[in-house]
Amino acid sequence: MNYKHFLLCLLTGYAFAVTPVSAYQELQPPHEYDKVSKELVEMLEGIHYNRPQIDDAISAKAFDYYIDALDPSKSFFLQSDIDMLSKHRHSFDDALRNGDTQVAYTIYNLYLERLEHRLIKLQKNLPEMVKSFDYEIDETFNADPENQQWATTTAELDDNWRKRIKNRALTLKLNGEDEEKTISIIERRYKNQLKQVDQTNAIDVFQTFANSITAALDPHSNYFAPRASETFNINMSLSLEGIGAVLQMDDDYTKVVRLVPGGPAATQSDLAPNDRIIAVGQEGQPMIDVVGMRLDDVVDMIRGERDTKVILEITPSKGDTQTSKKISIVRKKVKLEDQSAKKEIVDIERDGEKYKVGVISLPTFYSDFAAIQAGDKNYKSSTRDTKQLIDELREEDISALILDLRNNGGGSLQEANALTGLFLPSGPTVQIRDQSGRVTPLGDTDTAIAYSGPMAVLVNRMSASASEIVAGALQDYGRALILGDQTFGKGTVQVLQELDKGQLKVTQAKFYRVSGESTQHKGVMPDIAFPSLIDKDTIGESALDNPLPWDKIHETRYPVYWNIPAYLPVLEPRHEARMAKDPNFVAINGQINEFKELAESYKALSLKESTRIQQREDSKKRELERENTRRQALGLETLASVEDIEPIEEDTYAKEASEILLDFIATNQMAQQQTDKQTAQK
Repeated sequence: MNYKHFLLCLLTGYAFAVTPVSAYQELQPPHEYDKVSKELVEMLEGIHYNRPQIDDAISAKAFDYYIDALDPSKSFFLQSDIDMLSKHRHSFDDALRNGDTQVAYTIYNLYLERLEHRLIKLQKNLPEMVKSFDYEIDETFNADPENQQWATTTAELDDNWRKRIKNRALTLKLNGEDEEKTISIIERRYKNQLKQVDQTNAIDVFQTFANSITAALDPHSNYFAPRASETFNINMSLSLEGIGAVLQMDDDYTKVVRLVPGGPAATQSDLAPNDRIIAVGQEGQPMIDVVGMRLDDVVDMIRGERDTKVILEITPSKGDTQTSKKISIVRKKVKLEDQSAKKEIVDIERDGEKYKVGVISLPTFYSDFAAIQAGDKNYKSSTRDTKQLIDELREEDISALILDLRNNGGGSLQEANALTGLFLPSGPTVQIRDQSGRVTPLGDTDTAIAYSGPMAVLVNRMSASASEIVAGALQDYGRALILGDQTFGKGTVQVLQELDKGQLKVTQAKFYRVSGESTQHKGVMPDIAFPSLIDKDTIGESALDNPLPWDKIHETRYPVYWNIPAYLPVLEPRHEARMAKDPNFVAINGQINEFKELAESYKALSLKESTRIQQREDSKKRELERENTRRQALGLETLASVEDIEPIEEDTYAKEASEILLDFIATNQMAQQQTDKQTAQK
């Protein structure tokens, strides 16, 4: 997770109020946090993995992160403001070290002044502005903050605001809202955001300032002020009722990072990583716009009583990203059994013979610590459950096994280590290097194995942390084929440290494979790649700000059971040939290509209504054509509308992984027969 994951948004982006606003009140440093500042420097320099010196170089990075946290969409500051504030670029380190954070409040108060000036300027103009919009003018709105520059004049900033509001109004118009309702919705958005600004306090500013320093070190170190610390601890205990989604702030928006396996969002809706939540509503109540709202407030709105319904208005990350849609989710508590390992069998027919390939899906690495502490000998854990499923699959006479770690974001390191041991006689599985350079190997000492036959591990971009340790170890040992997509690349270890006020989550160690290669940044590369709908440019460690780099240490001693690379020249061409003919993969590849085109074109959004309508209709037409081409190839009835399209029930990836494993078995048998023949000849 990057710098913005835990930042409590300080009301950036759009702002508007329909009633007159009072003059802003400057915030001043809370001196009870002076001690916290000094503690942060001491801890970061003492226990962070890089053992950094908090100096001018760190300060310069922190300055940029702080400005970006306040005004990510470049909506309030002018270039002249940034030039003037740059005199503070090298003073952040001294401010933190000396316990005098006045510089953070000087910058924030200027931001607040610019924001309220903008609100006052806009507050009387919105109805007239919306009514004057001409949606047949051919103009565009830059929706990509990364490619946006600071406005150099007030007139330029005014025009940026006009286009931003016009884009929102056009989106609402295309969603069927009339002009008066559109004005009301936009007014409510800015009124809510003004309220959030009024609620921002000195501690919020301190947290943002402190996190600008931690962001300059790596994206996973964060300071949590007391309120944020409480929220973080609740999330870690999984004791809350909600939808089972990890959220972050991304510019003005609340963005979905990942879905909790087995959670309501994952099982009840089509919510997906990178979707943006723009409004939240309770059943029977009006929707509340949450653009620019503090992250913790958005989370509070999504939480609620079990079995109640929450409605989310989202702009999807895939397909037509210019049109929002509403989805409803019934809140549930994510239970351990919802995340438990599950099995299935894929039946494959070849040359008149039928084969069974077992698939074990593992959403997370879990262990029922409460049951363990209570002395329950039948406690649930990912390793115990997986072993039981393997025994059941072996009784069904499977030819090969697939361990499905797609979307598995990690969990217990001990469980990952033990589970790897189910497939290896013994030996190290991962190395951990701390900030002092000391390397500690972890391994499995139990020589018993649960399964010794051919196997594969399915991974994707959302396979992270402990998943990468398992996949990397089984790949290094030559114990399994790794199939799918490049994994997330989360190869660092964080610890929580109590402070005088709040907590510091700090990166303290790094994971390395037995081969010596880090899983950090690079992740685990598959032996054979599958097409993926997840964009690696926007999701993954390499997509975060300032990630620690990939590197390598000395390898450990370990055996290699199968020389997997030697099989790939045979396996890969067969895999590619099957994908080229498989209607499901053809449809997936077509979807991927369209997403790439749409993502590029939507960076500059057209504000011409006819163009937007045509883009939407063209997208629906292509989606329907792609689906009907797939259905015709499978001998299924074609559909008349995109609304009739349902998710593909068959797991195309597991089926293709099974085919690859059967190719592997056949190739291995041929190689063994050749070896036996040569031995006999000798």
